[in-house]
Amino acid sequence: MAVSAACAIVAARRDDRQGVYLFKPLTTLIILIGAAWLIRPAPPVYRALVVVGLGCSLGGDILLMLPNEPMTAGVVAFLLAQLSYVAAFSLANPVTVAQLVWLLPFAVFCGAVVWDRWGVLGRTKFPLIIYAAVLATMAWRAAMRGHSMVIPRQTFQFGVVGACLFVVSDAILVLRRFGRRVPAAQTLELGTYWLAQFLIAMSVRGTIT
Repeated sequence: MAVSAACAIVAARRDDRQGVYLFKPLTTLIILIGAAWLIRPAPPVYRALVVVGLGCSLGGDILLMLPNEPMTAGVVAFLLAQLSYVAAFSLANPVTVAQLVWLLPFAVFCGAVVWDRWGVLGRTKFPLIIYAAVLATMAWRAAMRGHSMVIPRQTFQFGVVGACLFVVSDAILVLRRFGRRVPAAQTLELGTYWLAQFLIAMSVRGTIT
């Protein structure tokens, strides 16, 4: 995974489209295979939801790197991935009223990123608002797993760090795609994205269904 990710990042920095087409989906596919078959022990329900999320992410990777770059289609694919992760992170972790206050920092961060680029989002405004809301919910549900008495500490830590890195990666993606200059944007975006996916995949180890 690390080698493939490094090749993808180098290809993106060199504007090598063939390299990006090969190594970007390959990296996500390697993580998906690891989550599906190689990581043990892995309970079936949680693992299945994570694998579905990785599969949708793989579809989003492909859609976002196509020449015509159908941003809306890519957002929908990643929206489905986030919904899968929300479902996974909610297993053995029911929503309580006391948890709702912890949704606020994630919602504020995601909302601020969308608001920063609001004037140039065009037709993607509505899909991005929905995506930002689900992304914030995903990170929140991952963070709230720390309150569960039956979820192992290690799998909680993998999941919450991965979820937060996913938020950071998508924030960089939106800022970069819509004109905000971010130093080393592609390297940071892709690096945090694959590290996020890897950690979420690793969170299947020992998780209670």
